[in-house]
Amino acid sequence: MRMFEPHAHMFSRVTDDYERMALAGIVAVLEPAFWLGQPRTSVGSFVDYFDTIIGWERFRAEQFGVRHYCTLSLNPKEANDDRVNAGVMAILPRYLEKDGVLGVGEIGFDDITPREERYLAAQLELARAHDLPALVHTPHRDKVRGVERTLAIVREVGFPPERVLIDHNTEQTVPLVIDTGCTMGFSIYPDTKMDEPRMVEILRKYGTDRMIINSAADWGKSDPLKVPKTVSLMRQKGMPEHEIEKVVWQNPVSFFAKGGRLDLRELDTPVTPASQLFEGNSVLRGPRA
Repeated sequence: MRMFEPHAHMFSRVTDDYERMALAGIVAVLEPAFWLGQPRTSVGSFVDYFDTIIGWERFRAEQFGVRHYCTLSLNPKEANDDRVNAGVMAILPRYLEKDGVLGVGEIGFDDITPREERYLAAQLELARAHDLPALVHTPHRDKVRGVERTLAIVREVGFPPERVLIDHNTEQTVPLVIDTGCTMGFSIYPDTKMDEPRMVEILRKYGTDRMIINSAADWGKSDPLKVPKTVSLMRQKGMPEHEIEKVVWQNPVSFFAKGGRLDLRELDTPVTPASQLFEGNSVLRGPRA
């Protein structure tokens, strides 16, 4: 079964992860822009980061047979940092027109501050202006209030809910989102957020419409194979293959195709690396057949 991994921060992963993901059936990965673990102190560091995601990471993934796409944004945590927030918003429009950029994200809340609210609304407007969907991060703390406020802002700015992916949901937030028309994302983690058994129970209770699962793999304790591992448990629990495929392929592909940037024919074509070098560098070291 083909899988589309809709949320993995591959910038922080090693090449072995790409190889293992490809072997497990993941043919495409989407990388949302995110916080790097410590504050960036200048807009220039965002420029280099965005260039890396749309350039080097795309090249690196394709060396192992994985299509790479991304969403770009000012992340919720650094929306509070006046050293960078306005400057990042100024450069975002030109990056949102780049090849492989399928949406605006991650946007949303970290501490649910007035600045975060302002930049969430502003980036929804950017998504509207560029005809792109929005990937929304929900806070790790006070998640229910963060989801409630997110949905309120989506309504206030009049952004189409069918173009919103509310991510990192839990059992507590599903009832808030299920009838809004938004797509629901779930991050499957080793110890926190959501695990495989809980995820399967949610799918059995609420169905698979507008449901998406991801690994949200990053520089912390996480696992880029959580999507195929959840698929294995879904099968063990007797879920039909067409419902499993809906969650791990049809739903993420149809959501990120809403901006017209995702070429569905490309997903049906095996990746053939065009070059063994990127800026003079290669990730494929040693002799190759």
